[in-house]
Amino acid sequence: MHTTSNAPLHPSAVGSFNRTLSALRGFAAGARIVERCELCSKELAGDHHHLLDPARRQVLCACGACSMLFTSSGETKYKRVPRRVRYLPDFQLTDAQWESLLIPINMAFFFQSTPDSRIVALYPSPAGPIESQLSLDAWSELVRENPALQDLDADVEALLVNRIAQSRGGAAAEYFIAPIDECYKLVGLIRGSWRGFSGGTEVWQEIAAFFASLKEKSCRT
Repeated sequence: MHTTSNAPLHPSAVGSFNRTLSALRGFAAGARIVERCELCSKELAGDHHHLLDPARRQVLCACGACSMLFTSSGETKYKRVPRRVRYLPDFQLTDAQWESLLIPINMAFFFQSTPDSRIVALYPSPAGPIESQLSLDAWSELVRENPALQDLDADVEALLVNRIAQSRGGAAAEYFIAPIDECYKLVGLIRGSWRGFSGGTEVWQEIAAFFASLKEKSCRT
């Protein structure tokens, strides 16, 4: 049985989203946003590294030196988030399989959570990420049909699914193995741009631009 959890966000996640939104507002106002390493306080360039606290699902900004203290597969408190994006043009997922996941929108990301010892399925919403309980059988079937999922780095990489255009009779669905910070970036984008009941024109343009950029910097697999 699949259930959806509407539990409030962890305070650390809320803080991360608030920092992202503040940065976006400052950029729009023409202000220079100074980001700092959350370990040593060194000023960061716009394109910088990220770390993940798996227990809290919290993404932290980090300088190059601090990020090198961690790996993406280590057992330390933080894991370094990889930068590689893999586009999966041959990914196999039928409409029936998608519907069986009971995710109410046509977008979600899935990752192996080490602290929870299970696959976690999250979908973005105007209130932040919402978790949908995923059955092991459903995920095992996807892995059997898509061997690339066997190579996911736990906690820091996710299968990111975008079926928005396909659901509207447009372009084909898109599937990526993406760094977890990109997935949370998408959540923050939707949370910050959503207007009214349907989201408004701006948020859908932002979503399209996000996936176009992700595809542009990805490698095919």
